[in-house]
Amino acid sequence: MTTVTKNVKISGVGMHLGLPVNMVVMPSKKPGIFFKRTDIKDSELIPATFDNVCDTMLRSTQIGEKNGANVRTIEHLMAVLFLLGIDSAVIEIDGPEVPFLDGSAFELYKLLEKFVSDKTHMRKIVVKKTVEIKSADLIKTLPFVQRVVAKIFSRRITTDGFVKIEPYNNGLLIDAILDYNNKIIGTQSCSYIFDGSKTSVKDFVDNIAKSRSFGGYAEWEWVKKHGMGRGCNLHNVIAINARWDATMNKLYYPDEFVRHKVIDILGDMFTAGGFLCGWVQSYKGSHALNNLLLRKLFSDKSNYEIVEQTKKSSK
Repeated sequence: MTTVTKNVKISGVGMHLGLPVNMVVMPSKKPGIFFKRTDIKDSELIPATFDNVCDTMLRSTQIGEKNGANVRTIEHLMAVLFLLGIDSAVIEIDGPEVPFLDGSAFELYKLLEKFVSDKTHMRKIVVKKTVEIKSADLIKTLPFVQRVVAKIFSRRITTDGFVKIEPYNNGLLIDAILDYNNKIIGTQSCSYIFDGSKTSVKDFVDNIAKSRSFGGYAEWEWVKKHGMGRGCNLHNVIAINARWDATMNKLYYPDEFVRHKVIDILGDMFTAGGFLCGWVQSYKGSHALNNLLLRKLFSDKSNYEIVEQTKKSSK
């Protein structure tokens, strides 16, 4: 197992509620990533696993009890923990949302990178068969109200999107594609491979980690009136104008939108509970599709093989 060497405190505001939140990433001797709500009396540990995801609406991943102790927007932090090789930690948090910080994975990475214990091989989950989830299948399962909410936030209900994972033994390979009917995003693609090496970590930090969440500026007032997006600003979110043909703040990369999608995929895939080795292909993907993909993958033991860690890594 790899954990942190000391308590690392991270403070900020939540993406949706916009309330101050303090989070402490703590060393652990127990395998797995667990959250604990310190603002809820007698709150138990909340496993950050795919089968404990209770909601994926509002463009985020939420774990725990939907109407009880839960934590939302864990995906950026999970991506960072995965890239740092941290597979054992208890994360105390005094609110329902992980600090949003710069809206990307970069600040989280910089806050944690110096406090990683001696690394060992992370448990590998090797994909053996192709598994796929389509948007059309997902939408059919949603209650009417959730279909309406999805339409509001997505501007339209996407029925041709999918997320697929195929066997690939050399690490986690991600091919992500966004396809928006507007000038500023249009069709964008990004490929990234993580194989556990320092080179793949550096590639992430240099070329992907700073990519921020994004949304339409015209939606902000409606969103905030309904208790969401109150922690968003022009520093941590790419704001797109009302015509959807230009951004209201500067981009780090011309295709920053799809690069951020890679962060979300990395974070969601780490809820598998180890180093998922496979080729993830995402076309108009979402947190909901990512979670359903993992649920389908693990529903049949012939789809995967688990290889436990055995020795220290030399990388």
